[in-house]
Amino acid sequence: MSQKKPNDSIRCRVSSCAYHCGDAEYCSLRAIQVEPCPGCKSGSSQDESMCGSYRRA
Repeated sequence: MSQKKPNDSIRCRVSSCAYHCGDAEYCSLRAIQVEPCPGCKSGSSQDESMCGSYRRA
């Protein structure tokens, strides 16, 4: 199994994602896709955006 290399440009605290780099709290992808959440129009960033690159570990 290869070691994940943290991308210090992408911070992440979602430990259930396959690309999460453990205690380092970074993503191992070179880039991510930010997606709108379907049907969310609250004006709050936490409600209206999500990481489209997420994959369950």
